[in-house]
Amino acid sequence: MEKRVRFKSAWLPWVLIAPQMAIVLVFFFWPAGQTLYQSLIQQDAFGTSTEFVGLENFRRLLADPSYLASFQTTAFFALMVAVLGIGLALLLAVFADRVTRGALLYRTLLIWPYAVAPAVAGVLWIFMFSPPMGVVSHALQSLGFTWDHLLNADHAMALIVMAAIWKQISYNFLFFLAGLQSIPRSLIEAAAIDGARPWRRFWTIQFPLLSPTAFFLLVINMVYAFFDTFAVVDATTHGGPGKSTATLVYKVYYDGFKALDMGGSAAQSAVLMLVVIALTVVQFRYVEKKVNY
Repeated sequence: MEKRVRFKSAWLPWVLIAPQMAIVLVFFFWPAGQTLYQSLIQQDAFGTSTEFVGLENFRRLLADPSYLASFQTTAFFALMVAVLGIGLALLLAVFADRVTRGALLYRTLLIWPYAVAPAVAGVLWIFMFSPPMGVVSHALQSLGFTWDHLLNADHAMALIVMAAIWKQISYNFLFFLAGLQSIPRSLIEAAAIDGARPWRRFWTIQFPLLSPTAFFLLVINMVYAFFDTFAVVDATTHGGPGKSTATLVYKVYYDGFKALDMGGSAAQSAVLMLVVIALTVVQFRYVEKKVNY
């Protein structure tokens, strides 16, 4: 029998959600409104004079080659982080799900990176790949491969991709492992009795049942790559060499806090917000159709 809760007072539901609504308004809608307002004005570095310029900040952005190039950089970076991060996490989750001895130890070690702050993760990877003293760069040099992310743009991009994936892989691993453990073992055993090999059992049974989890992680990882990787980029490459690793979110920070172009930085924030919203809508509109719930 279905049970329904009825509030005696019409104001009680609004009182219960008031704290959450206050947080959303203060920390989400108010900053978003301020960003839209500041994107339409131009002010000096000290904020003493303000001039309404309308869409001029957006026109300057579209005419800036470096800003347009950051779109390509961000798209490549986000694609690598999302695809490789999800793929590696799924592979680790499959292996961890099959481990019988020491499973708790393996899972704990795989979860630990998520507790590391993004800036700390960037510092760890910069130390490992630092050309004069990094352990990994020294090992690569002994194999005849010269690593230098300070001068080589491809090396710098590879570095921030690896650091960002390592930071997020624990999050993806947790969801995939939980999804694998929720699949009834009777389905796997029945397929094994019918003669299906491990790869076929995974591709025809486990992976389709994991599609809702994979779709959720795809959306989360794209948002993560666009927004939450600023600290990784800032701690490793500072957007260099040149501007080869200057993603959209890093360029917002650089133009606003270093170049002191507040109006242009606010316009970039507005564009970035619209891009992520549009990308999320497209994912729900087209990619979700292939998800089996």
